[in-house]
Amino acid sequence: MAERDPYQVLGVSRDASDAEIKKAFRKLARQYHPDRNEGSANAEARFKEVQSAYDKIGSAEARRKHQQEQMFGGFGGGGNPFGGRGGFGGMGGMEDVLSQMFGRSAAGAQQRGAGMGQRPVQERGHNATCWLDLTPEEAKTGGSFRIAYTQLIPGSHGSIDRKKRTLNVTVKPNTNHGKEIRLKDQGHGHPRGVNGDLIVKIRVDPGEGCRWDGDRVVKEVEVPYSTLVLGGKVTVTLPDGVKGKITIPPLSQVGDRQRVKNIDIEFILAEIEKLDESQKDAIRQLRDLGL
Repeated sequence: MAERDPYQVLGVSRDASDAEIKKAFRKLARQYHPDRNEGSANAEARFKEVQSAYDKIGSAEARRKHQQEQMFGGFGGGGNPFGGRGGFGGMGGMEDVLSQMFGRSAAGAQQRGAGMGQRPVQERGHNATCWLDLTPEEAKTGGSFRIAYTQLIPGSHGSIDRKKRTLNVTVKPNTNHGKEIRLKDQGHGHPRGVNGDLIVKIRVDPGEGCRWDGDRVVKEVEVPYSTLVLGGKVTVTLPDGVKGKITIPPLSQVGDRQRVKNIDIEFILAEIEKLDESQKDAIRQLRDLGL
């Protein structure tokens, strides 16, 4: 069985901050820890899956490594992306292999041009993708930034070489999160054509405890269940350090949002670590009343 995507395992977006990923990991680790599940095999397996996911994306360095590995995920693990013991495993599958690895078939291009007196269609390798993480200040001022990525280069006898590359990319002032910069011919190679392009995706840090949802910044705020139901006020700290209270309308739901200074404040249920007897009694009474 293939491993699940670590972002899905932890329930976070690909634009999640370090703090958000850590928070999600801690919550799930507590939930599925074997000590809290009386030796449940399912809980233990889930706990290991959560730990493995955090190991893959728990830091910026780990995420970069994971993203590079994902470039080649469609071609199978190991050093030979074609599988088998080496090469193409026979020349009969050459066209299929080239099609899978480098886009349209080089063999197909030869067939289309043969005998027709026509110039073969120029073949291109796949585009490569990498992320460029910027602070809000860097995105506002722009400038030249160094990026690193892995490029696939066709070798001899069907082998594939992985080349570590570094380039400078120019970011214009006032660049928004999600902006893509295309660097022509800097992507993956093609055995009988030219390189694809490199797509650099801009990722702007949304701030402590925040994440991106499309083009909107979202910050979660914990709300007690009683406040969700009855309404009330909770304190919110924005990424710029400003604190204030927002009003929670009665009968609010988990996932509801409220806009504050261009930031979506999303309501989540406050975690409960421990209940005293009076709180348990109150909850039992609510249960008896159908709540």
